[in-house]
Amino acid sequence: MTASTALLTDRYEITMIDAAIRAGTHARPSVFEAYGRSLPGRRRYGIVAGTGRLLELIGRFRFGDDELEFLRREHVVAPATLDWLADYRFSGTIRGYREGEAYFPNSPVIVVESSFAEGVILETLILSVLNYDSSVAGAASRMVSAAGGRPIAEMGSRRTGEWSAVAAARAAYIAGFGATSNLEAGRSWGVPTMGTAAHAFTMLHDSEEAAFRAQVDALGSGTTLLVDTYDVPTGIDTAVRVAGPSLGAVRLDSGDLLTLVGAVRRQLDDLGNTGTKITVTNDLDEYAIAALAATPVDSFGVGTSVVTGSGHPAAGMVYKLVARQGEDGQWVSVAKKSADKASHGGRKHPVRLLDARGVATSETIYVGDSAPADAAGRALHVPLMVDGVAEAAFLGEAGVRAARAHREAALKELPDQAFRLAAGDPALPTAYVAV
Repeated sequence: MTASTALLTDRYEITMIDAAIRAGTHARPSVFEAYGRSLPGRRRYGIVAGTGRLLELIGRFRFGDDELEFLRREHVVAPATLDWLADYRFSGTIRGYREGEAYFPNSPVIVVESSFAEGVILETLILSVLNYDSSVAGAASRMVSAAGGRPIAEMGSRRTGEWSAVAAARAAYIAGFGATSNLEAGRSWGVPTMGTAAHAFTMLHDSEEAAFRAQVDALGSGTTLLVDTYDVPTGIDTAVRVAGPSLGAVRLDSGDLLTLVGAVRRQLDDLGNTGTKITVTNDLDEYAIAALAATPVDSFGVGTSVVTGSGHPAAGMVYKLVARQGEDGQWVSVAKKSADKASHGGRKHPVRLLDARGVATSETIYVGDSAPADAAGRALHVPLMVDGVAEAAFLGEAGVRAARAHREAALKELPDQAFRLAAGDPALPTAYVAV
């Protein structure tokens, strides 16, 4: 891998630029927009994630000698276009929804204003980041709501690509998960990490008791012991005998959790371990977590479902040209008219309207040069990158913490129906208003 992100793109992004340079249209001022036509699985809301990660990737979008040599060797574009790519530095403006914000169908999540060539070349990178990270965050947010305040850890690194795992851990943390098993996510983004032992550790030793003693010796009696390698009741007896009343938790990774959790709680209490918690990690998703709401589960660990967006690994966002300047310097709104894929042209300024109680009632998108000065509600767009320079507040570990806090605040505005797990209409309607 190289530091450059320039080839994390589709070939047609660059061949479009090649043709536009030949036609003399590549420098036309343009406005691009990333949005979703619908929400995955007819969910009630989505969560924007990946923005801070994206800004850092755009900052590294450079065509160095290796990238240019590859394009030259493959005869992808003409020499004049290679010269243009060699000097490429995004110098435009990006505004959009803050990371952690709730979004709905047609919400203009990201708006890029630049020359046509500077903006179009970022399409694949923008969509690959926002589609995956927002899908994970949307699913994770539903899981957090279903958990009703009980902690959830992300542990799906083995169920996705190695770098997708880092992005998923970051997105899940923004959506309210408390920790991840992924160490790179901890190093790169400051996500708290956790983990103790797997079944292999138990099977390594001559007995379950020997394994538990080794773990307690290393990590202390407050550790979490995995008790379902062989027989759960026996495992619990052994765990309590080894760690005593200060045993931190037992983990269940198999079985019928709806009945098993209650039995485990009773056994722990009967043994005097009333403070020992129960964590479960068996193929959970938001529906399974909700089904366990009435059981004495203390925390959850989620793997496959969160890193795959709970069955929807992409958020379905698209990136479209919505406005450009004509030869006379006037702005022209442009839009697709294709069946089922029509887009809305024009510069957009979204505002979330709230009632007297502070509950959101609609997503109003003003189309024109700006929103009315007296527009009621909360303006959703913030500057993310100005003249090619990313806003520092959205980057790195601090940006992740800010996104996590913003997601919590944004969800407090949503009406109750937003948190229904059943498929249905978006929690807020989207209205377009020309100005």
